[in-house]
Amino acid sequence: MKKIEAIIQPFKLDEVKDALIKIGVEGMTVSEVRGHGRQKGHTEVYRGHEYKIDLLPKVKLEMVVRDALTTQVIETLNTAARTGKIGDGKIFVSTIEEVIRIRNGDRGESAL
Repeated sequence: MKKIEAIIQPFKLDEVKDALIKIGVEGMTVSEVRGHGRQKGHTEVYRGHEYKIDLLPKVKLEMVVRDALTTQVIETLNTAARTGKIGDGKIFVSTIEEVIRIRNGDRGESAL
């Protein structure tokens, strides 16, 4: 099993979520986060004063999927979240050793 975390642009959330559901992703956690990558934010002017905005709003998606679905999820995230501009985000993949469903004690892939 793999845990896939994706940091994406907020306006791409619905498109990404719909694409993931279409390929069979059954559960995900979505969080509103703030951060920056290489671009280090940007500056804006408000009432004649310049302000540096260094923590930009992003959305973080987290999901644990079966190994067999991992490649398809990564490709779907990559396609659905891409705008081709700086700040599109990142995808992180890590190995999950165990999953336990609290309700009934199911373990492993059956707990997904």
